[in-house]
Amino acid sequence: MTTRTPILSGDADRRTILKGALAGAAFMASPAILRAQVPAVKVGILQPVTGALAQDGAFGRLGAEIALKEINDAGGIRSMGGAKLEMVFADARSNPEAATQEVEKLNAEGVAAIVGGFASPICLAASQAASRYDLPYIVDVGVSDQIVNRGLKNTFRLGPGFGTVTTAAVSNLVKLNDAAGKPAKTVVLVHEDGLFGSGLAKLMATELPKHGFEVLETIAHPTPSRDMANVALRIRALNPDLVIPSSYYGEFVLLARTMQQQRIRPKGIYAVLNGAASNFRFVKEFPEAAENVMDCNHWHDPRKARSAVVMKAAADAGSVWAYNIPLNYSCVRLLADAIERAGSADRGKIIEALANSAYDDHIMPYGPTKFVNGQNTGAAPVNTQVQGGDIKVIFPESFANARPVFPVRA
Repeated sequence: MTTRTPILSGDADRRTILKGALAGAAFMASPAILRAQVPAVKVGILQPVTGALAQDGAFGRLGAEIALKEINDAGGIRSMGGAKLEMVFADARSNPEAATQEVEKLNAEGVAAIVGGFASPICLAASQAASRYDLPYIVDVGVSDQIVNRGLKNTFRLGPGFGTVTTAAVSNLVKLNDAAGKPAKTVVLVHEDGLFGSGLAKLMATELPKHGFEVLETIAHPTPSRDMANVALRIRALNPDLVIPSSYYGEFVLLARTMQQQRIRPKGIYAVLNGAASNFRFVKEFPEAAENVMDCNHWHDPRKARSAVVMKAAADAGSVWAYNIPLNYSCVRLLADAIERAGSADRGKIIEALANSAYDDHIMPYGPTKFVNGQNTGAAPVNTQVQGGDIKVIFPESFANARPVFPVRA
């Protein structure tokens, strides 16, 4: 008996070939299916959304979310076949210990990089923890220069540190005071007692006397603070021409309202890196206490068309505007550019791409990035002033949309 090997008939053979051809055509004609098969790149967003700093953390998260949606809607990471950026959110809970724990979780989740932190102590601890895994860390706000002075290869700060901010703040204060006939001669510094406030106050206390200002006293307070009456009473007793506060949102709002209620009226309030003076919530909720308060701080560049787009996106999300939003937006876009150029989610390649970044498609007033020891050397603060219920830019002159009112108080 002969066993024959079955063969396909002509019609069956053609049907098989046609089925294969149709399947191939459908596959080639379905870019959405192809894109769906590209693994997403996980991005860690670390912000304090519970605890004393929850408001600032929420602003930071919103800025990151706006950027991530914008990037994904535009096609994702093209060098990786349109890979989407997937946010893995971590709550720093307003303290460094919790932030360190969250970095461990983010590392276990396989994130390619981390953006955020907000407060200097959180950024200091979190970036140190991330360095153990060669995990790229982009600092959004944290201004302590200690963050970038440790030689960590994984840590990058887009915005200026308090050394740069102090230089700009003092220089602009001198210009304001000179133009007004030098009405301000004495100063009281008020600061939160953590890494950010203490470091900044020390710098200001050193620099101000070099320019003819007498620092009458430096007053520290904890965060959070429930009562600023004693601070206000001390300011009354010292009777300075200027009060220079460097505090987080809640503490400065409390101080400003207490001074208003007690009719304590220095010639000026010239804030530096203040959590409320560059926040529209303070301006809208307490307009009398906010009026004419100046601040030297992070701020967006109003000349850039995308600034208005991001402001609208924040408003559509039901948020007031604060500097954390554009800064985090820009940090996420900086990271996306690095991943695009690296063509990979490999952490080492992303670190290399960040170190060699010349990114300029952000909305901050910086120009192209150039990192030296992790610090963007082109970063600079902006001076603003609350005028008529709005926050106006008064320095630099190149894009100021208002002239300063000084002395602030009659």
